[in-house]
Amino acid sequence: MGNSLRRLLLLVGFAFLVSACGTQPLRPTTIALSDDAQASKSVVPSVARQFLGVPYVYGGTTPNGFDCSGLVQYAYREVGIDVPRTTMAQYSIAWPVELAQLQPGDLLFFRLNSAEVSHVAIYDGDLQFIHAPATGKVVSVSSLNNRFWRERLVGAGRFF
Repeated sequence: MGNSLRRLLLLVGFAFLVSACGTQPLRPTTIALSDDAQASKSVVPSVARQFLGVPYVYGGTTPNGFDCSGLVQYAYREVGIDVPRTTMAQYSIAWPVELAQLQPGDLLFFRLNSAEVSHVAIYDGDLQFIHAPATGKVVSVSSLNNRFWRERLVGAGRFF
């Protein structure tokens, strides 16, 4: 099976998983982006990549240490887009995106150890994402091909 077909089947599977999990839907955003800001969104993964290896710090919002939503907020702010601070606040205002329509700079939302969405990551393309995973870890790149992340994916969203 070719890589393109394999990716398509993975995305279809992710879409089914997300639709079948019965979570509350993402709500439309209240953030209106200018044309310049929309173009800047695609730069967000490049900004986040600069911080690969930075330690996870609970509540961290600076290059000295990030938590997941702090990394998202910082990377977006660097391109001129203000977003909320917490994962739930980001989730609640993000416009839903079908997994097959993901673009670099979109957000991926995960449910880890609770009933609520508790983790956010920046989509980097090719099923890869950048995130600050957990205490004792560092900002890193992970893949939706990884079963752990795939099984915990709730949905994707963008701010416009």
